[in-house]
Parts: sequence; C-alpha cells; structure tokens
Amino acid sequence: MNRRYEAVADKVDFENIYPLDEGIELVKDTATAEFDETVDVAFNMGVNPSQHMIRGSTVLPNGTGKEVKVLAFAKGEARREAEEAGADYLGDEETVEEIEDGWLEFDEVVSTPDMMSVIGRLGRILGPRGMMPSPKSNTVSEDIGEAISRLKKGQVEFRTDKYGVIHVPVGKASFSTPELRENLIELAKSIYDQRPEEGIQERYIQKVTVSPTMGPGLKLSVDELRDKVYERKV
Repeated sequence: MNRRYEAVADKVDFENIYPLDEGIELVKDTATAEFDETVDVAFNMGVNPSQHMIRGSTVLPNGTGKEVKVLAFAKGEARREAEEAGADYLGDEETVEEIEDGWLEFDEVVSTPDMMSVIGRLGRILGPRGMMPSPKSNTVSEDIGEAISRLKKGQVEFRTDKYGVIHVPVGKASFSTPELRENLIELAKSIYDQRPEEGIQERYIQKVTVSPTMGPGLKLSVDELRDKVYERKV
C-alpha cells in the first residue's frame, strides 16, 4: 500500500454506511491521482449467481466521461445509418479478419441481426472483453443508428459475475456530485427493473460500494438508493 493511498484511506470510515451525497463527495475527495479517475460502483446482489444472472444496459444521463469508439457491422441502408449516427468504424468480412489478426482500436461493437453470421467467429476474441454484440445489451439491433447513439451518449452494460457482484463505472471524479448521483440512481433503477420474480434473498441489493480508480471503496446507503429509485418510478 503506497503513501498516497494510505493518506486518502485515512479519510474513510470503512465500517460506516454513507448517505449518497456524502459518500460521493468523499469519493471525489479521495480521487487524488494525476488523471481524472473513474468512479466505479459495485452492487452485491442477493441472488444465487449459479441460478440467476442479472443483466441489462442503461444510458447514464450524464454519460461516462469517456469518448467511445464504436465499430458497426451493417450493410446497405443500415450501413449508411450507422455512419450518420457517428460510428467510428464500419465493419465487414475484411474487418473480421483484421480483428483476428489483432486489431482492437475500438471500445464497442454493434451489429444488425443479418451481420451476426459474419462476426460470429469473433466470439472468442470479443466475448472475454465484453465487446461481443448481444440483443440483451442493445448492441444487436435493426435500428443500428439508435444503438450507436445510446453508446455515444453513455450506455453501460451490467451483469453479475460468478460471485453475484455487478461492477459498473458511473462517471469521472471531475463530475459534480449531482451528476454522479443521477447516474447512480439511473443505473440502480435499471438493476431493480431486472429483479427476478423468484429465487432471491430478502434484500435484492445487499451492499453498494463506490470507489475511485486509485482510491479506497466506501459503502453507500442501500435504503436511500432504493428510495430514490422508487421516487423516480412513481
């Protein structure tokens, strides 16, 4: 543990459960690296990960703070729509070969359904990186222009890992507290929307931990977050 980490960790009470705004302010205060740190959130879910995968996507109202380079696989009119929507790269059979040879200068991949047979063999490359297009993440779509627009605006995908935890970035430390809070609430709303009808523990979200890239994690109030989510649903 380096001295910078120790200095910022001294500001955090690891046993405390912080109100949303206080916790977010503290995370911003502990993001002291020489770059704009990402603010990450971990949700410990009350599900058996071998029985339920909580998975979905949402557009963060204030974006992620990251410029996203999108590779779009489409043909005909859809290819034109992808270009107009701001796709950074347009893919075809030749692009598949380039990726197999090691080209990965993009952050997200989208596709129309009729191109999935072309890129199917990229699953072993894109899958482990979380880049393989899927209808569940809205990255396989007939409306490819909308899919690209969502990614450019700040779409994030979430899924439980093998331990039943969801990890998602919700912005940058340079964001204001209201911007980070709004992103967090929107993300939590989408996770609550994916709640299974059966097979979950009494508390669907058991713990929420937020941290900057290079700093310590602290616990946020699950009860306050849930209340904010259901206020928005009304």
